[in-house]
Parts: sequence; structure tokens; C-alpha cells
Amino acid sequence: MNAPDVSVVVAVYNTMPYLTRCLDSLVAQTIGPDRLQIVAVDDGSTDASGAELDRYAAGHPGLFTVIHQANSGGPAAPFNRGLDAATGRYVFFVGADDHLGPDALRRLVEAADAWESDVVLGRVVGVNSRHIYQDIFARTQVDVDLFDSPLPRSLANTKLFRRELLEKYGIRYREDLPLGSDLPFTLEACYRARRISVLADYDFYYAVRRHSATNITYLSRHADRLRTVEATTAFVAELIPAGRQRDAVLARRFDHEIAKLLEDDLLGLDRETQQLVHDGIGRLVRAHLTEGIAAQLNAETRIRLALTRDGALDDLLAVIRQDARAGVPATVVEGDRRYAAYPGFRDPARGLPDACFDVTTVPDWCAKLDATALAWETDERGEKVLTVTAVSPVPDLAAAGAEPVTVSAEEIPGEVTTVDQGARGTTLRIRFRATDLLAGTGSTGQRRAVSAQAGGFDPGRAAGAATATGAAGSAAVRAPRVRATAPLVRRRGARLFVVTPVLDASGRLMISVVPVTVARVAAQLRRTLRRGR
Repeated sequence: MNAPDVSVVVAVYNTMPYLTRCLDSLVAQTIGPDRLQIVAVDDGSTDASGAELDRYAAGHPGLFTVIHQANSGGPAAPFNRGLDAATGRYVFFVGADDHLGPDALRRLVEAADAWESDVVLGRVVGVNSRHIYQDIFARTQVDVDLFDSPLPRSLANTKLFRRELLEKYGIRYREDLPLGSDLPFTLEACYRARRISVLADYDFYYAVRRHSATNITYLSRHADRLRTVEATTAFVAELIPAGRQRDAVLARRFDHEIAKLLEDDLLGLDRETQQLVHDGIGRLVRAHLTEGIAAQLNAETRIRLALTRDGALDDLLAVIRQDARAGVPATVVEGDRRYAAYPGFRDPARGLPDACFDVTTVPDWCAKLDATALAWETDERGEKVLTVTAVSPVPDLAAAGAEPVTVSAEEIPGEVTTVDQGARGTTLRIRFRATDLLAGTGSTGQRRAVSAQAGGFDPGRAAGAATATGAAGSAAVRAPRVRATAPLVRRRGARLFVVTPVLDASGRLMISVVPVTVARVAAQLRRTLRRGR
């Protein structure tokens, strides 16, 4: 019997009812059952997931290989067990919450065969407002360079891998990592690959955010996440020699995984955990934060990282507290230097180096905006627009070389007007048309982060600031003292969508566009009832 073209490996732990949609999408693949093997590993589920796997295996003889094992505490062990059982020329990993487009595997395998690719990325889209970086999917590419592309931002394992490559180098998941084990796996595969390709012309993979938000990533704690970033950073340093290539990968670790440990929610943790995070990240900064990496980080990230290295825990907490509760501090201009006047700056009792607060060469400081008001208005054409009033900490944007400041909801630019300039900064008015937000959103909905850029609109930099961090030159718009305004309901075609400006846990402004569905209404009703108890 010939080996299948592709083995799909699914790690399963308590994922009903999402698992059914996942399995339906696999058995419906146009590549056909004779070219497909589905290896599903039940990692000790306590719901009906194991029984559901057995039901599908019985209904599709020869297609499924189902393995039941005791719970391992994370996806690494079941993925390894599934990979060991795989017989296909290629392997594709699927989260049991997620599902595939019906033509996904056929397209991926055909591309890998035609281009002789070892790794192929198909476009991933988010469901239920799950954010997925889209910059790597800007266009279809036969050859993608790991170090000169957005690929380090997209190292999830949701890719097609040539199994021969994985076996040649013994690439497996790190079972000592309860979360984040796919990063070392995917990174090494991409590092060893002869060719990496991207397909951007089809929705291959639907990454689902559960309404209950109960999977291991959502529930992970700071101490666990710190151990993960310490392990993955050490893995990168061991795999890739020091220099530009290592910096290209580690920059992503610093501007996302490491920086996320220093977000505003650090304020709510116990003192022992705060100290653990401060000290652990300080070690990473001293060991791995090169000047080349720092140049790729935005102002917020640079300052917080510097304070883990050069300051005490209370210095770091004071800066986070300023951003979370008071907003962006004033800018101190001295000759050709600019400094962020956070608590601790030139405080003789703290003795912190000026370099911790130096934002002279950080272009996004001018674009570090605080939203002060949100409102739905009607424009001169009678269209509904979301109007955001925001303040930059720089009094004279032109003198700082920062004009124009552009603001976008990821790929959707807003209309920006300067309202006022004064000693405390520059006030801007930003407008997003509801029709633009709706037109740019897929059928599953999308949650876009609002970011500001110093200079003209660049979709790549806008995507880079899509969450807490991002590259220098672009910064997430915060709204620490503003309550989100009411949602707007609008029809697009036959469906109703809800457009809502919302704030994430760190007070950053997001615009959510989601379809009205029975499941979503039920989830909202449950949340409302819980709040009312």
C-alpha cells in the first residue's frame, strides 16, 4: 500500500464541541481519503472528545489512527506521539479547536511538490476575534527567507512540513514545555529547510478562539510563561550563531513573548511573582538584548526592558502604572535629545541612567497616543464614523520630524487631523468609517488593534503593532482613562455585524467587528448572567 501524501496530526484534550467541526473539516478534504492519514491523539480527555474520535474512526475505516493516552499536561507529547505514527510524505498539525478550508491540504501538497518546499505556510485566519498576524500572508511566495521576512512573527506549527526533513534532523516537540512547544519545533524546521513557501490566495486554516477561553494558552500564568521564554530564548541562542540572523529571530521574542510579561496586568500580581518576572527578564536582557534588537523595538518595550536590567522592581512598576492609569508622560527636550519623563527619570533617590528613558531615536515615541474620547458620529456624507480623540506626548510633531502621524486599525487607515498643539502635546482627531471596517472583515469577524505610526501609512508596520508591542516606528494606541462607547450594528449583505471599540486588558484600543450568531449571543448572555450574580 502506498504511503499517503499527508498525515494530519491532531492533539486532543477536552475540545468538544469544537472537535466535531475540526474532524468534519478533515474528512471533507478534497485531497481524498486515499491520499490522507488522520492521526488523532486523545491526551486523557475527560469530556466526550475520546468517544468522538472513536466514532469518526468507526465511520471512516482506514482513514483514522486514534491513540488514547494518559494526560501529559500539554500538546507536545501527543503531537510527538502522532508524529511517530505518521506515514505521510508530509505532516500537517491541527489544533483540535480549529478547522481547515476544504481545499487546504490539496493546495498545500501540490505547492510543496511543485516547488520542492520543505515547509509551506497557508493563510491562517482568526475566528471569534482571535488575532492572527497577517503580514507573512501579504502575497504568495515560492521562497521566503526566515531572517528577512515576517516569518519569525508566525512560528506556530500550523504549516505543512516535509516528514523526511523532520526525521533527518530528529525534530520533535519539547515535552518539558507545557506551552510554547511549537516554537522550537517550527523554528528548527524552518532553519533546516531548503525552501519555505507561502500561499496567500486561500483561507487554509481557521484558528478558533473558544468562547470559554479555557485552553492552556489562555490560562497560562506569568511564572509558566517566563520559564517558556527562558527556554525558547536559550534554544534560539543554541541553534543560531550570534549575529544578524539570531537577532532577527530574538527580536520577535523580545517584542512579543518577553514584552507581554511586562504588560499592565503585572500590576495585579503578588509581589513574589512580580519580582520573579523582573529578575528573569533582566537576565534575558543582559544576556541577549543587543543594540540591533533594541533598534527594532518600540518605546514602551525598550523602556520597560531597560528597567528590568538597570532598575529595581518598583521602578518598573511605576512606569507601567503611569501608562495604565495616567497615560503617556511629558517629553523632556534637551538640545537634540528627547526623554520620556516617567516616574524615576532623574530622581536622585532612584539613580536610574538617563539612557533608560531616552527616546531620541525611537520614532514611535511621537506616535505613542493616549485616546481621550471615543464616539460614533455621522460624517458629512451621512455615514457612521468612529471618532477617536487622542494626544501625542510631543508638542511639535513637525520639529520632531514625525509628521504626518498616521493611525490605522491594522490594514485600514484612519483619517487623521491635528486639532491642537501645546506644551503637553499634540491633540489629534482620528476617524474610521464603519463601511471601511466592515468591508475589510471576513465572514468570521476580526479584532483589529489601533496603532499609530510616525510618518506615512505602512501596512507592514501597522500589522507589526497589532498587539502590545511591535517594531519601532509604530505604537499601539492606549485608552487608559476612556470607557468604550456603545457598539454599532450594521448589515453587510445578508448578515448583521457588530462593530465595537473595545479595550484589552492593558488599556489598548481595539476595534472588534463580529457577525451576530446564535453562539455569540448565547455566550454574551452567559457572561451577563454571571456578572449579575
